[in-house]
Amino acid sequence: MGRVIVIEFVSLDGVVSDPDGSAGTPGGGWAFRHGPETVAGDKFRLGRVMDEGVMLLGRTSWQLFSRLWPNRTDEFSTRMNKMAKVVASHTLTDVSAWSNSSVLDGSLTDYVRTETRDIVVTGSLSVVHALQAADLVDEYRLLTFPSIIGTGTKLFPDLESPVHLRLDSVDQAGAATLATYQRSESGS
Repeated sequence: MGRVIVIEFVSLDGVVSDPDGSAGTPGGGWAFRHGPETVAGDKFRLGRVMDEGVMLLGRTSWQLFSRLWPNRTDEFSTRMNKMAKVVASHTLTDVSAWSNSSVLDGSLTDYVRTETRDIVVTGSLSVVHALQAADLVDEYRLLTFPSIIGTGTKLFPDLESPVHLRLDSVDQAGAATLATYQRSESGS
């Protein structure tokens, strides 16, 4: 099984929903208020994973991204467009709007357990929460913004037992911080 890497924009209070404002929530757009240098390019330091891995997306995130990325031609966007993409959806059938996309055939957790490439999950909270519930997330790369939203969907839902991670690195990324957390050696 490849490693599962979750990348997310997150507020100081743990909210991950509507960072770009596209959902029209009252606090939406919080990540993009901090300027383009904070969100542009490979802020999550995916590097080689973009060339060798696969991106796993839920339907809503895939639909948003399929409208944003295909017409961009900068180096990061070109790599993003070339990356293999798998969409976890029961309703979406046509994924031709974004190159190298396919619809997941079968169980999400079975797919993740059998995929040999590293898997990057971005946005796609229903997918992230399903992988968290199945204890399949190996790494989190969180770009934390200096905003407190107050309401919205949190990255980490209420848990029955704690999950322990190991801090791997912290770096400034414009107005935000990029923190990378790995699965703890002792497990969760």
